[in-house]
Amino acid sequence: MHLDTADTSSTDPVPGDSAPHSGVDAPDLRVFVFALFFVFGGITSLNDVIIPKLKDLFTLSYGQAMLVQSAFFAAYFLVSLPASSIVRRIGYLRSASLGVLTMAIGCLLFIPASRSGLFAVFLVALFVLAAGITIVQVVANPLISVLGAPRTAHSRLTFAQAFNSLGTTVFPFFGSILILGALASVAPDPKDLAALSAYRTQETQVVVNTYLGLAVALLLLSLVIWLRRHRLRESHGKPMRLVHALDLLRQTRFGWGAACIFLYVGAEVAIGSLLVNYLMQASTLGLAEQAAGKHVPYYWGGALIGRFIGAWLLRIASPGKVLGTAASGSILLIVASMATQGSVSGWTLLAVGLCNSIMFPTIFSLASEGLGRRAAEGSGLICVAIVGGAIIPPLTGHLADLTNLRTALCLPALCYAVIAAYGVYARKPL
Repeated sequence: MHLDTADTSSTDPVPGDSAPHSGVDAPDLRVFVFALFFVFGGITSLNDVIIPKLKDLFTLSYGQAMLVQSAFFAAYFLVSLPASSIVRRIGYLRSASLGVLTMAIGCLLFIPASRSGLFAVFLVALFVLAAGITIVQVVANPLISVLGAPRTAHSRLTFAQAFNSLGTTVFPFFGSILILGALASVAPDPKDLAALSAYRTQETQVVVNTYLGLAVALLLLSLVIWLRRHRLRESHGKPMRLVHALDLLRQTRFGWGAACIFLYVGAEVAIGSLLVNYLMQASTLGLAEQAAGKHVPYYWGGALIGRFIGAWLLRIASPGKVLGTAASGSILLIVASMATQGSVSGWTLLAVGLCNSIMFPTIFSLASEGLGRRAAEGSGLICVAIVGGAIIPPLTGHLADLTNLRTALCLPALCYAVIAAYGVYARKPL
């Protein structure tokens, strides 16, 4: 797909071209894409608040509670490549509008989920919501990479990810206020299924109200995007074939990069999902549930600060070296948290967010170097790799059930070790 701003190109696009045109100068569109990063990042981070709520309400183990992340991130595995085909067929802005509309539908599905009183129906709603986010992310990553000079693509994508982190910082704080808190003092007899269902419906109403408000905002955003669908001049290619796309994995740099996206998302999500329960432990900060939830923004806020720093740092240092250093820092902080007690243990784990800051955009841009016209296919495959968020968190949760939360942190640490090795491998540009 050829991409250009509607008012700066007088040349017709090349039919069937599947890559955006690099170096498009469109500051207003960059602002628009930054807003998309903010929205899908914030909504994704609300899972960290919903997990402890549903864990208590449905009396789940850590492994079962992590099914929230499995349902959510499974959408990346199932939807990413079809989303890439949609982008090639209908264009970037139309696809973005469709993705945001799908997100709104997912939010509205929380209403029947609450009324059903069933955990499984919540998982369905989360899957649909994540399907919309997947479409938006397949659009946003390559689009921000080409809206400016190619030599600053690493920095620009990292800066865009800072808005993602702004959303992940703001949403959990207000989500904790709206969603977390003490359950009703008297729970019904588990054998009384009707009373139990009514109880769960009542207690999940705060979740419904939160997502209903988000649905209204998303519907308006989808309309705004649709009205701007002609802002880009694009030619639409044929949907890509799965076998053709998978051929990219034979390229060592891309294949290893996709694996690192899998591991990074899995490690980041696993830590974020367990933070509330981890900080509630007497051996760490010993906080009440809502207070622990209000500390989650420090984890994501570290990523926010780090991405603004990283956007500058990546202009003067090798992206591979920066990635390797950040991943090594995450390992050291996790080990420190496991080995200490009290506030040091709690705050060192929260500080992992700072090291996470540059990982996704740097891995993405390192893996995508040299893809040229196959950039949309590469973006789709990398978004498939985000399914790590559906697999590693449940594994970490099961490890916590078998041992304890501290020991379970070994799994994210191993993920960061592989990422550090990739940073060393990709330290030299192609």
